[in-house]
Amino acid sequence: MKLGIIGVGNAGSKIVDKMVEFESLTNRKLCRHVMVINTARTDLTKPDHIPEERRILIGDTHQKAKGHGVGGDVDVGAEVARNDMDEIRRAFDDVDIHEVDAILVCASLGGGTGSGAGPVVINELQKMYDEPIYGLGVLPGKYEGGRPALNAARSLQSFVNNTDNFIAFDNDAWRSKDQTVGEGYEGMNRELATRIVTLLGAGEYDEPTVAENAMDSSDIIRTLDTDGISSIGYASTSVENGDGLLKRFREDHEVQDSSNSAAKINGLVRRAVNSRLTLPCEPSSADRALIVLSGPPSELSRKGLESAREWIENEVDTVEVLAGDDPRENASALSAVVLLSNVTQTPRIEKIQEQAVAAQEKIAEQEAVREEEIADLITDKDGKIDPVI
Repeated sequence: MKLGIIGVGNAGSKIVDKMVEFESLTNRKLCRHVMVINTARTDLTKPDHIPEERRILIGDTHQKAKGHGVGGDVDVGAEVARNDMDEIRRAFDDVDIHEVDAILVCASLGGGTGSGAGPVVINELQKMYDEPIYGLGVLPGKYEGGRPALNAARSLQSFVNNTDNFIAFDNDAWRSKDQTVGEGYEGMNRELATRIVTLLGAGEYDEPTVAENAMDSSDIIRTLDTDGISSIGYASTSVENGDGLLKRFREDHEVQDSSNSAAKINGLVRRAVNSRLTLPCEPSSADRALIVLSGPPSELSRKGLESAREWIENEVDTVEVLAGDDPRENASALSAVVLLSNVTQTPRIEKIQEQAVAAQEKIAEQEAVREEEIADLITDKDGKIDPVI
């Protein structure tokens, strides 16, 4: 797949940066156009793999932002993006849409810039291009508090309603208690980048490598053509990618290797679905599914992939399951990525909505109490002092 990727906000920019890094490490050519947009000047200095000219600062002259961010205020984030839309459009002019199959907008839904400016950017992209516009959003963990949950609940509606598909990543499911906050986010961004690049990078084959079960961008687009929210499963195992005596040994034991490879692939796909998904969900609630098997050609097995696809069809209870190989000559691991498209049974999203309602009620109550306290503080109780106006 040839992709244009846009990171909005600090977290979105870091995800895009990790995607570009992982793409480079695995010799893929997925990200044809890269851009990050932020309201905080200092955050735009953090990416390591994004060219300087592809870093866009918005809100520099806004009364509240002034180049220092929006302080977690989703409404200010949206306002800044609308005010600076001409500058954002000019940045889009550099994107040769004929070179991309789709555009992916990445953001955290808990902060102010990603959750506020992200939907505005997506809405503008939908007006400008006919290609699919996908969203990749990070849901805040419960530990992050009520305000991020409220931002996420509001922003989620806009992301889902305005994208062709929304891929969710839940911080709660991936948080490790033995890490610092910084280490935790770094690890989560790396895990997410691995899954997205492995999934969307399928179908790009270097000659003379040929996939037994060919897959291209149209297969991915077809699976994502459901609207709604999607989740991704992933599992990998190290392999010996040698040559010489090892290669000849494998050729002499082709039948045995084929059987072992099939079992390994089947088990890998099951582990991808049954372990941590980017968004915990009930797989049977998905409309469609897609399997990508990536690794050395010698480790790929048609029988294993067919068996895994049959298992997915039964597990998801749909015949809309596509599967394909992504041969990588020099890969040191065999990996399986499973896309579950348009899942509807997602307990974490329901919890975020409950947390958001509670937070909204608490904010309204606090504001009312505060107004009363201020009035009591400044009002003359005896009525002897007249206000100026």
